[in-house]
Amino acid sequence: MAFDPSILVQYWPLFAQGAWLTIQITAMAFLLGYTVGIVVALIAQIPNRLVRILVAAYVGVLRGIPFIIILFLVYYGLPFAGIRLPAFVTGTVALSLFASAYYAEIIRAAILALPRGQFESARVVGMSPLQAMRHVIAPQILRSLVPPSTNMTLTMIKESSVLSSITVAELTYQGLIVQGNTFAPFEVFAAVTLIYWAITMVVAWLAGLLEARVGQAQQETIIRNPLAAEFLSFDRRPVR
Repeated sequence: MAFDPSILVQYWPLFAQGAWLTIQITAMAFLLGYTVGIVVALIAQIPNRLVRILVAAYVGVLRGIPFIIILFLVYYGLPFAGIRLPAFVTGTVALSLFASAYYAEIIRAAILALPRGQFESARVVGMSPLQAMRHVIAPQILRSLVPPSTNMTLTMIKESSVLSSITVAELTYQGLIVQGNTFAPFEVFAAVTLIYWAITMVVAWLAGLLEARVGQAQQETIIRNPLAAEFLSFDRRPVR
């Protein structure tokens, strides 16, 4: 049986719609999941045993369950509780929860990798907790967050294909529709494969640009800082 590219040309609007919905779902799940991940990572820094146990339970449960199980729990659990949402919203929420546990661990690990006492030192000089995180902690961990966050985001793009099981019309679901109409599974899923690959490559490329930009911004901050110039310069000449 010969490869038939005309199928892909004929049904390209469905593939395009599915790819666009996949991008939308991933972008919204990234924003929501990363926001929750930041909150969870910051809560994990509270020196309270009970709080840390709860955070560890949240992260451990979500990381230890397959995403499809999380999806079904949210999809069937919300109506059981009297909450009915569109499949698109339910899938995005489930994907956000799944990703938030991984993002929280990424952020927490980056914070713990810093020399101890920096947060306390910032508090001693009069910074509020928010100011300490914004001006002392965040600038130092930002670049180290990009590679693992990128990997998790790429995983999230691929995991979004599971949403086809609850009839969310993303890329995989559209591929199944086309395959059912054409009975040409190889051509259809070869096209789906290439589209997923293209999306992930674009995201990885953008993340590489972001990492380089953040690194350059950090270097410029060090150069412009008079205190850093005084203590990091080789000639040790005082800054006027």
